[in-house]
Amino acid sequence: MAETILKTEYSEEMQKSYLDYSMSVITSRAVPDIRDGLKPVQRRLLYDMNDLHVNHDKKEMKSARIAGDCMGRFHPHGDSSIYETMVVMSQAFKKSVPLVDGKGNFGSIEGDSAAAYRYTEAKLQEFTDEVFLRDIDKAVEYVPAYTNTENEPVVLPVRIPNFLLNGSEGIAVGMTTSTPCHNLKELCELCIAYVDNPSMTVEEMLEIMPGPDFPTGGIIANKSDLPGIYKTGSGKLKIRGRFEYEPVKKRGEKDRLTVTEIPYTMIGAGIGKFMQDTAELAESKKLPELIDIGNASSGDGVSIFMELKKDSDIEKIKNILYKKTRLEDTFGVNMLAICDGRPEVMGLPRILEEWLKFQHGIIDKKYKALLLKEEDRREIQEGLIRACNIIDVIIAVIRGARLRKDAEKCLMTGDISGITFKDKQYEEAAKLLDFTKRQTDAILDMKLYRLIGLEILELEKAYKKTVKAIKDYKKLIAEKTARDELIKEDLKAISEKYGTPRKTLIEDSKEAHYDEQAIEEAPCVFVMDKMGYCKLMDVATYERNMETVDLENRFVIRCMNTDKIMIFTNKGYMHQVKCLNIPLKKMRDKGVPIDNLTKYVASEEEIIFIDAFDNLKNKNLAFLTESGYVKQVPIEEFDTNNRMVSATKLEDGDYVSAIEIIEEIAQNTIAIWTDNGYFLRFALDDIPVLKKATKGVKGIKLGKNAKAIGIKLVAGDPVVKFKNKEIHLHALKTGVRGSQGTKQRL
Repeated sequence: MAETILKTEYSEEMQKSYLDYSMSVITSRAVPDIRDGLKPVQRRLLYDMNDLHVNHDKKEMKSARIAGDCMGRFHPHGDSSIYETMVVMSQAFKKSVPLVDGKGNFGSIEGDSAAAYRYTEAKLQEFTDEVFLRDIDKAVEYVPAYTNTENEPVVLPVRIPNFLLNGSEGIAVGMTTSTPCHNLKELCELCIAYVDNPSMTVEEMLEIMPGPDFPTGGIIANKSDLPGIYKTGSGKLKIRGRFEYEPVKKRGEKDRLTVTEIPYTMIGAGIGKFMQDTAELAESKKLPELIDIGNASSGDGVSIFMELKKDSDIEKIKNILYKKTRLEDTFGVNMLAICDGRPEVMGLPRILEEWLKFQHGIIDKKYKALLLKEEDRREIQEGLIRACNIIDVIIAVIRGARLRKDAEKCLMTGDISGITFKDKQYEEAAKLLDFTKRQTDAILDMKLYRLIGLEILELEKAYKKTVKAIKDYKKLIAEKTARDELIKEDLKAISEKYGTPRKTLIEDSKEAHYDEQAIEEAPCVFVMDKMGYCKLMDVATYERNMETVDLENRFVIRCMNTDKIMIFTNKGYMHQVKCLNIPLKKMRDKGVPIDNLTKYVASEEEIIFIDAFDNLKNKNLAFLTESGYVKQVPIEEFDTNNRMVSATKLEDGDYVSAIEIIEEIAQNTIAIWTDNGYFLRFALDDIPVLKKATKGVKGIKLGKNAKAIGIKLVAGDPVVKFKNKEIHLHALKTGVRGSQGTKQRL
């Protein structure tokens, strides 16, 4: 058979393949289903644990065993993702109601990772067994797992809106889901109210469930924004930590301010970062009231204590911490879920609508399955009761049959051809028998003790119970109001058994205000070493170690702690950082990378010039580029609060090579030199004063492949080194800017 080669456009094939991949990630990995609020890996893990009988009333099983079994049977994407899912689902500081009961080291709120899965054990929580997995065998559909050897549920029959209860976070291709946690008790009350009134408004819903309830507590500080967030399904929550203040009680003690609750976004490394940032605020004198900071957090909760000076302004300290650390943060809400096979951002009414529709579907499927079982049971019970009433005929048939099939034939059709009756009086009655196959099997399998009087009464009692159950099930299947009542009863029972008080306070808090200018102004020294690490030093420390500091650092600049450092790079950008944001360190303390404080990219830019803004007031900066362009720019052009601005316009392939400060003194000439040894001296007035967004004018004509590398004012006896030679600039002849003929080669 000849080989068939299909030709296709490469871009079209890539587009189709990437689209298929992205939809797979969205629907099958990263985004939860609105019905049970679970991602596939979460659903498969819970189902597998239930299938392994690792239920709440059973003994724990090794996490490695669970993860391996889940990977081998249902989730082929690696055991690490399964175990990480198990860890998160067991952490009470991440989930409103943990679904897994972990035994061993399952991580901490401070960012400690869980132990390897060979060391830990787990089982399901009682809440998971009752609310997530009850009736899983009869209430949901199953599809083949990836191995095609067994089946897995499409969704779990979750009885509450888990999408809202435990929230969800995930990044897919081109979209993300970020749903906050909510309080179980309030959520159940809201669902009950919604069942009674599906047309209720978002404002009415928020009267019952005021908003998110994070496991870490804290404060939601923008209550007035919540209606808009819940209507659209997206928005931003402003979340804050909470404090407890303990004033001095005994002599020798210190005032203590303790962070008892943190924003949900601070879980993990955020706690250590908060402590580091707070300590740096104290070192830089922005928080002079702070004496000491420590962490006494445990499994019982967060406790980050700060010892303060006596009579400290507590409100001011809180505002500084909110403004300068992650103790006030933003939680981006984007309630994205899979609905009817497609991703959709949903508001609160839409979420509850889909949840209620799912609950009705679960009940319908469950009670149709139960109805079939009860009808089968009723059929058998009716047959046994009838058989007990004519037991003499039944016994005569069984005694007279040579084979079981002869007895079955007689009981089902009245055919007595295979029966030999010892007592002929039962022949006519036997001809009237018409039991069903199921009834016949039950009669033939019936044990003799069932003929005892009490057993017959028990059988009749069970029959009445079955008839009532069938009536109830038919009512539930047929009537929406009956299903609604059942849903509400379930929610009330769940709320009473598992509900807990709200942890997160919701209010419209005042904006944290912090006036940096109120800080006492003090002189300091900015230093940056050759590796780009910078810090501030107090003047006394610098003056005691001046020679060492100057030798070890690339830049040493005297400034005020309220000033800002201006950094100019070869790509024509000016980056700036407030001195208040630069840590005040001791002589031998390591600084912080400058690119952590600004938008400067060390791997792509080279620093040409650094100084403090106040040092440059009323002065101009002269710019020189490698292609020989020059200009003067007033320093006021760079008086901005932006962390990065364009300092000059550059041609493609051109770079800033040097910057010189122009002061208002008797300096009327300036010198430029190139990398191939040409120097040019000309009048300073020849360099125009321009805006920062301009390119400048040609300062010197360059030879092939030559670059302009230096610029210097000629005043006094300025000396520059060039290729180990000392060049006295005042001795240069004055030429014409841009002229090739007046350059001097040295």
